[in-house]
Amino acid sequence: MYERLLDKNATPDATIIQQHLGQQSYERLAVFESRLKEVYQLVKELKFPFGNNYGWGYKYSHKSSHLCYAFFEKGAFTVMLQIGDKQAPLIESCLSSLMQKTQELWAERYPCGERGGWVHYRVLTDYELSDVMKLLAIRKKPSGGANK
Repeated sequence: MYERLLDKNATPDATIIQQHLGQQSYERLAVFESRLKEVYQLVKELKFPFGNNYGWGYKYSHKSSHLCYAFFEKGAFTVMLQIGDKQAPLIESCLSSLMQKTQELWAERYPCGERGGWVHYRVLTDYELSDVMKLLAIRKKPSGGANK
């Protein structure tokens, strides 16, 4: 259902990405990117990381510090981010204020370290996008965007 762009030899251009995501998800990805630019000195790279199961996506960084990946899917995109052991207590302290889906994704994270882990967040609504931004703010404190 949420098919990804899995052909490593066919680098997608903006038109292909937009067609693959669909209008609503493409616009949501643009909003996500805009929000990232407001609070980070954003670097965006088109990547095909981690082997053949993840497919094409954008790698977002603040300067040279990795923030997350956004993988293109039919009708959605999935943000993959790592929360380290040092940030895990911050998430746990605000977990009750996050959506049920976010709480479940944190509980089901792919472990990394003692308490941290990788979260794969399929973004289907604007509300979910807000929670992703909260997770990213815990991962990397916002700096104030391109003007800082």
